[in-house]
Amino acid sequence: MGGSYPGEMRMRVIGLVDGGASRREAAEQLEVSASSAVRWVQRWREDGTSGPKPRGGSTSPLEQHSDWILTLVAEQSDLTLDEIVSAMHKKRIGGSRTSLWRFFARHGITVKKKPARGGTAASRRGSDASTLDS
Repeated sequence: MGGSYPGEMRMRVIGLVDGGASRREAAEQLEVSASSAVRWVQRWREDGTSGPKPRGGSTSPLEQHSDWILTLVAEQSDLTLDEIVSAMHKKRIGGSRTSLWRFFARHGITVKKKPARGGTAASRRGSDASTLDS
């Protein structure tokens, strides 16, 4: 997929159309597609811009509820992703673990397990540990 046309080309098409040429004539003269010329002139007349529209970057529906989600996490920092998603669903906020994970990544929030106090690793036998043979 190619990039967008430079602003100079767009302005030349718009200038020709403003000078009396049809959009299709201007497109043919400057060797661009007629549909591009039509869109460029239409956008110029609607909002006065000739540059390309931004590409990509859709926004998450969770952004509408960011205040509530961030407050929930600040108040209860030990919640898991599943618990937060469950709380969201109770408030009728749609979303999944993955969308919540991406939301946290955009806001610089890390969700990490806290180390258990009792220790979940295999216990090591120290020098004072009893043996079965004694």
